Amino acid sequence: MSSERSAIVEFVKRHLYAVQASTDVTGAPQAALIGFVANDELELFFDTFESTRKAANLERDRRIAFVIGGGSGDERTVQYEGLVDVPRGSELQALQEQYFAKFPDGRRRARLPGIRYYRASPRWIRFSDYNLNPPLVQEFSGAVFTHWG
Repeated sequence: MSSERSAIVEFVKRHLYAVQASTDVTGAPQAALIGFVANDELELFFDTFESTRKAANLERDRRIAFVIGGGSGDERTVQYEGLVDVPRGSELQALQEQYFAKFPDGRRRARLPGIRYYRASPRWIRFSDYNLNPPLVQEFSGAVFTHWG
């Protein structure tokens, strides 16, 4: 992995939360704050309840977007667009263990009815660092994600 990509992966992994966006049945945008974990391929994993707007949106339309970072005087962000799937079996268990390590209360939620798990895979990413002068802006899309890790 290139040092640039490695730095972006580490930036994303350091964060606990992201603003997640999806669209409702009419195409209207909806956003929510979510807790997530990321792997070296920049797949993002999170939980929600099936009663939430985001779950209804993602069951109908797999497209998802996130913004990560940009708070507390740090002017670095990752904008992320991708597609979600619903992991199952041993794959789900491995992702849950990573998630529970970061969010221990996730174990309690896992026992509640209606919990859903989603994994987002990137299709487009923009890393922006406005702490620098001039700012650094890098975009990644398409085949680059096949060999991201």
